[in-house]
This record gives sequence, structure tokens and C-alpha cells, in this order.
Amino acid sequence: MTDITLDYAGSIASPCVMCQNSKSLDFDFHMAFQPIIDVSDRTIFAYEALARGPNGESAASVMALVNSENINLFDQMCRVKAIEQAVDLNIDSRLSINFLPSAVLNARACINLTLHTASKTGFPLDRLMFEVVESEECLDAGHLKSIFREYESHGFHTAIDDFGAGYAGFGLLIDLLPNIVKLDMSLIRGIISSNEKMIVVNGIVNILNQLSIRPLAEGVETKEEFDYLRTLGIDLYQGYLFAKPEFRRLPKVDWSSVKA
Repeated sequence: MTDITLDYAGSIASPCVMCQNSKSLDFDFHMAFQPIIDVSDRTIFAYEALARGPNGESAASVMALVNSENINLFDQMCRVKAIEQAVDLNIDSRLSINFLPSAVLNARACINLTLHTASKTGFPLDRLMFEVVESEECLDAGHLKSIFREYESHGFHTAIDDFGAGYAGFGLLIDLLPNIVKLDMSLIRGIISSNEKMIVVNGIVNILNQLSIRPLAEGVETKEEFDYLRTLGIDLYQGYLFAKPEFRRLPKVDWSSVKA
């Protein structure tokens, strides 16, 4: 197993105490990348970095190794690896990184390694986007709000992932007011045969539009789903219809479902 260590030489400020007390991971992992497309201008809006084992093993196999003792360092290393590998792959769009709120003890201190890595690699800060998973219970909405405000102060985009599948719903949305909300695939799958899903998704999109938050449909797998979602005015998409995640390389986007 690979010993991963943190090097803060030249960083903007000292790391938080949890990272000081946890200097190495006893497992290795890498990133796969999946595009998020903007059909309004047929461009790649972002690539989401997804944790994988060193040989492409599932995200679940990686997360099974994360515990209360290494979660802070794991969260930090996800950011480092995502940025470094994005630069290696010449990603010139936004880079979307998932983060674990429980791993961020202090938003200002815990962002230092991210800032240092972006500076060291030359990756522009305004092309970073951080997603929080709405399906993870957040016991301290105020803490999560402070993280979002700190990230926004550095020019990062913010997003709520898996919206509609989790605990907090609209209360979290109102507290955070992110740039983007990713509609959970459970709302998208089978939407064309479910009047109830159509009503719910249409209502969510209308609310997001009024809040000036961009909706993103994730888990889109069929052209029928895509065609219906386009009638709601959704421009941002992620799913197998367009591209599957690729390990250590960038996938080719299938634009055939998107009218020129």
C-alpha cells in the first residue's frame, strides 16, 4: 500500500490540527472523470472527479477504507489528486470535487492545501466546484453554510449533489443557496412514465429558477428522459447517455442526442 503524506511547504497557512495529527493514508486511490455537459452551447461545463481504487476499483471499495481516524486526510487528498490529475489530463473546464462536511473542521484552515495545490499546478481557482451530498445527514447546517461561504469567497462554484434523495431538502437549499443543484437520479429514472416525478421535478426546477440556481439532471440514461427534461429548460446534464466515467483519462462525449 502507498504511504501518502502531506507537504505544506509554501502553503498559505498552517494545516488544521486534524491533518497535523494524521500524516499518512495506508491505502492508495486515484480518480475517474465524468463530464457534465451544457447543451445550451454544446460544451463541457465541468468534469466530476470520482474516487476509484488504484486499479479502477469502485468508489464503494475506497470509501470502505475511510474511517473516523483518516477521514480528514482522505478528504484533503481527494482534492489534491483531483486537481493534480485534472492538470495531467489538460482539463480546461471546471473541475467538480465532492467533499465530506464532517471532514472539514474549520473551513478557512482546511482550504489551505487546496489553494496551495491549485497554485502549485496552475489550476485556476474559479474553475473549481465543490459538491456536498444532500443524502448525507448534516447535523450542523451552520457549519456547512460557513464552508460554502468560505469556498465562494475564493471564487469556487458550489453545488448540492443528489438533491431530492436525502435529509434536509429545501431547508438546506435555503441555507446554502449554491450555484448548482444536481437532481438525484431517483427523480430522473423513469420520469417519462411517472406523472408524480414530472410534477416534482417541474416544481423543483421552477423554484431553482426563481432562486437563480442552475438545475443539473444527473443519471440521465435515455434519450426520452433527456428530451423531456429539455422541455423544462434544464441545460446541464450528466449521465451514461452522454458519457460514462473513465479511469485516469477523459471520456469522449456522445453528442448525438443533443440537437445542433
